[in-house]
Amino acid sequence: MISENSALYIVATPIGNLGDMSQRAVEILQQVALIAAEDTRHSARLLQHYAVSTPCVALHEHNEREQSSRLLQRLANGESVALISDAGTPLLSDPGFHLVQQARQQGIRVVPVPGPSAVIAALSVSGLPTDCFKFIGFLPAKSVARRQRLAALAAESCTLAFYESPHRIVESLTDMAHELGAARAAVLARELTKTFETVRSGTLAELGEFVSSDPNQQKGEIVVLVEGAPAVESALDAEAERVLGILLAELPLKQAAALAARLTGGKKNQLYQRALTMKK
Repeated sequence: MISENSALYIVATPIGNLGDMSQRAVEILQQVALIAAEDTRHSARLLQHYAVSTPCVALHEHNEREQSSRLLQRLANGESVALISDAGTPLLSDPGFHLVQQARQQGIRVVPVPGPSAVIAALSVSGLPTDCFKFIGFLPAKSVARRQRLAALAAESCTLAFYESPHRIVESLTDMAHELGAARAAVLARELTKTFETVRSGTLAELGEFVSSDPNQQKGEIVVLVEGAPAVESALDAEAERVLGILLAELPLKQAAALAARLTGGKKNQLYQRALTMKK
């Protein structure tokens, strides 16, 4: 039987500035029997700063399933465990999904201890619409797969939120401009809350040039926000949609949209956006 006193705490930690740690988060980390950290060496500085001497174990993408079984057993025995990532709120492009899923299935209390999140911090200062946003996380590392993923997002009307690694940021911005539109409004949020914080607005083309020309912008933790697709000007007429449907059955998406535009006199971009929807 699961103890009512045990709980798995999902604890948000600072994304850069140690002053952003909440008092409740510190107290939870001091009180639990064990802390599961993405990288125990990385988290040691944070724990030492707040005089947290609770034992730690590593839980990362390579050992999550194995380690989760051990943690779930300790939780079932009445102990409480805290999960932290290297920075920010756990499970947002970080390990922990399997542990939380299994804990909930087994009737173990899972308690959020909210705090910093890079994507939420970026959205709050971006000036882009926040009433609807879609968190994508990291795009595929390979260019072909990355462009395919972006093409599938081109018609999304919500603000798009991406994480990106420093060594891929130039290539990713180039691919975003190609697939989403070079003139699409975007924001680069880099090293948030840290000494060299950058929040830069512009089109995807402008941000690509900015990052390419400054190696310092190719370092650190990066969030890219992209404005959602504009509303389609008007509905396609029945004939244009019929032609597009026939061509999509035989041709790649871009080629089908281009040929449909030539055959029907419709707008290529409008046909392309409709083709994306039809493909889904």
